[in-house]
Amino acid sequence: MSGNEASSNTVTNNENSTNLLKVNKARIKWACRRGMLELDMLFTPFVDEAYDDLSTKDQFTFERLLTSQDPELFAWFMGHEICEDTELNAIVQFILKRVKV
Repeated sequence: MSGNEASSNTVTNNENSTNLLKVNKARIKWACRRGMLELDMLFTPFVDEAYDDLSTKDQFTFERLLTSQDPELFAWFMGHEICEDTELNAIVQFILKRVKV
């Protein structure tokens, strides 16, 4: 393989990675659209402003958080209940700290 072919493959791989990240972010933003406006107002700005800065592990934890039911999420974010899953609770607290700043 010549240097140009290797360089071309690297560019193509980088473009594919960028496209996959865009698709994943779009999917996450869609999952942030909830049945409760209060949750939408927490999640959408978080994804726009902070999601990309999370570690890969925290990104997966946030995605797992989005699979929770709205009543659970609402209770956790409003402080009515504490999430017993320590990883999910850490993301909840992180999001809440960002909002309170």
